Amino acid sequence: MTDNHSHETPEVARPVSNFLRAAIDKDNQTGKYAGRVVTRFPPEPNGYLHYGHAKSIILNFGLAASYGGRCHLRFDDTNPLKENPEFEASIADSVRWLGYDWGEHRFHASDYFDDLYRFAEWFIEQGLAYVDGQTAEEMRASRGTLTEPGKESPDRHRSVEENLSLFRQMKAGDFPDGRYVLRLKIDMASPNLNLRDPGIYRIRHAEHHRTRDKWNVYPLYDYTHCISDAKERVTHSICTLEFQDHRPLYDWIINKLADGGMLPRPLPCQYEFARLNLTYVVLSKRFLIELVNGAYVDGWDDPRMPTLVGARRRGFTPAGFKLFAERAGVSKSDSWLDFSLLENAMRDDLNETACRRVAVIHPLKLIIDNYPQDKSEDCFAPNHPKKPELGTRAIPFSRELWIERDDFMETPVKGFFRMAIGQEVRLRYGFLVRCVGVDKDEHGNITAVHATYDPETKSGTEGASLRKVKGNIHWLSVAHAVPAEIRLYDRLFKVPFPGAKNPMGTLEETPVDAVSVELEEIEPKSDVGRSYLDDLNTDSKHIVRGFVEAEAANAQPEERFQFERLGYFVADIKDHQPKRPVFNRTVTLKDTWQA
Repeated sequence: MTDNHSHETPEVARPVSNFLRAAIDKDNQTGKYAGRVVTRFPPEPNGYLHYGHAKSIILNFGLAASYGGRCHLRFDDTNPLKENPEFEASIADSVRWLGYDWGEHRFHASDYFDDLYRFAEWFIEQGLAYVDGQTAEEMRASRGTLTEPGKESPDRHRSVEENLSLFRQMKAGDFPDGRYVLRLKIDMASPNLNLRDPGIYRIRHAEHHRTRDKWNVYPLYDYTHCISDAKERVTHSICTLEFQDHRPLYDWIINKLADGGMLPRPLPCQYEFARLNLTYVVLSKRFLIELVNGAYVDGWDDPRMPTLVGARRRGFTPAGFKLFAERAGVSKSDSWLDFSLLENAMRDDLNETACRRVAVIHPLKLIIDNYPQDKSEDCFAPNHPKKPELGTRAIPFSRELWIERDDFMETPVKGFFRMAIGQEVRLRYGFLVRCVGVDKDEHGNITAVHATYDPETKSGTEGASLRKVKGNIHWLSVAHAVPAEIRLYDRLFKVPFPGAKNPMGTLEETPVDAVSVELEEIEPKSDVGRSYLDDLNTDSKHIVRGFVEAEAANAQPEERFQFERLGYFVADIKDHQPKRPVFNRTVTLKDTWQA
């Protein structure tokens, strides 16, 4: 039986050479961090984690573990308008589900609000920050372009005293949202737009879920996360490629503070890797919110959603995600991975770990005419064909059986070796039977199939006939099968690149630039020719009423099985009950989307 609730410490990933390991190895050789390896996973608690976060979690926690280090879980809770404890709890639960634990190293950006504010005043005192009264639109207009320098704000040359006074008034709540922004004074002519006087504090009259109404100003991400890394003595700060151009700002801030004696050295270094770009899904938080709010899916944990709560409910496994991450690798270059890579990783894990059970999801009655009506007997099937130590289980056999409707064809086509009139097949783990006829209703629909069985051909019986046939189908006894709801899930989108004009279009969000501090919604960076909603797969969910054997019906929620010949399924974590079994299809036995 698989252990579907295990939160034990995961096995250390096999060392695979990549540029991150090379950097850590070099630091260890030079003694830069005295052999310490400290990474962090810093999500914002404003939504549910998705597949891309799984890659980051596995990378950060796995790297630290492989070097005997540690990985921190830190919540980037700097925007009180969007964050709440529900998301925070879900994030922590998803990290644990993947098999990782941060121990005592759980932090929040809000833990450092006092220091962040104190450091901001220090920057003002050093003449390195000023309060700007321009609007967000004016700041964007004066920011310049990649080929033209920006224009200095009229407020850039305020005195230290005036800047301190205004900033303290901002903190006291004397001004409305958006009236002022605190900006670093770096270089408006820098070729790197992120160094053109980035904003580091904005006014927000909003209650924070941890600090309540203490603050009227909140720090921005670029300012916060590098200082948080340094205070936690992180050594290797790993993020995705869109933050590559932000690295000079990361270094500028913490180096200035370290030079001023405000932070200890050695300082952390930022490294960027390619984020997960996966076909047939969208990973933009804005689009995921739209899917949920528009009722295109059944909530954040809909098994079709690329969220980790959805993946868990679908039956995806932590080990499958780790296998996927290992196969995907770590790169500095953006690329697309086909969704089948993730599906195959899940198949390969489940093939080894999932016990086998029998289900009939599109039932058709099979009547064995020469089998006694009042008799039943047990046939025996292995719980796992590769693991004899897991034993066998009894599957009752009787006169009336359920078979899959697709396993019968009245007029068989060439190469059809399953049940057809006059054709002999084996009932898996049972007897050889020969089809002799069918029953039909007044509309000509087949309601039952008739066959005769050979009692000398029972599988596993000493002395049984070894006569071989090409067809082999599964079945359940009508009298013993348990009715079940079977949810057949498929990919949520019908095209590899939803909404994109060209095959390399992407719906990933780009991070906010540090000067456009009042923007709450970031437009996706994409070459979009139509709405991604136009590409939804309308056949991505089907609910059918089938039957399962009693051993499956008695499963615990989240217990995973291979339903023989049908695919991998999981007992639904929310709705499954022994007297009302509900199973979700995790993945088919083979890639049904291959061209």
